[in-house]
Amino acid sequence: MKTKKFVNVKVTVLYLSIIFASGLFMVTIYNTIVDSKSWGGDLPTSIQTARDYYKIVDPRNFFQIIAPINQLLISLTIVLFWKDSIRLRYYFVISFLFYAIIFALTIFYFVPRDLILFTSKPIEQHMDQIKKVLVEWQNMNWLRSFLGLTGILFSFKGLDSYYKIRQFNINI
Repeated sequence: MKTKKFVNVKVTVLYLSIIFASGLFMVTIYNTIVDSKSWGGDLPTSIQTARDYYKIVDPRNFFQIIAPINQLLISLTIVLFWKDSIRLRYYFVISFLFYAIIFALTIFYFVPRDLILFTSKPIEQHMDQIKKVLVEWQNMNWLRSFLGLTGILFSFKGLDSYYKIRQFNINI
């Protein structure tokens, strides 16, 4: 009976990891398709509107909360499935690595650009820089989204492999 409960916990953690990663992925897609278009839609007014909005609520808070939970869940997934199969271990470690790359990219690439766009410099004196940074942000966010999707796909591959291994073990 303990084994069945442990299996349920393992699979639940894996599903939660996929759910959180998928949520992050969808928000990055939304940011690219909707938010970043509105930020640059009518410069300088549109960027000022975004800055005013960010004074009240900063959407980056979502990432500061959800991304670490996602990292924790995929790390826990690696630990929980460690003994099941080397193949599963690889899939989940690769997912973790993609999420870690996204985290590093966010800290070292996106945050400095967010500061330029939304807080640090007067808009009128830095319009060329803001336009350049906005284009860079939009282009790199597609990469960040692709990395997130790839991590999710590796998690799904691990989930699929787990069920195949489990089915094989049950049938023996």
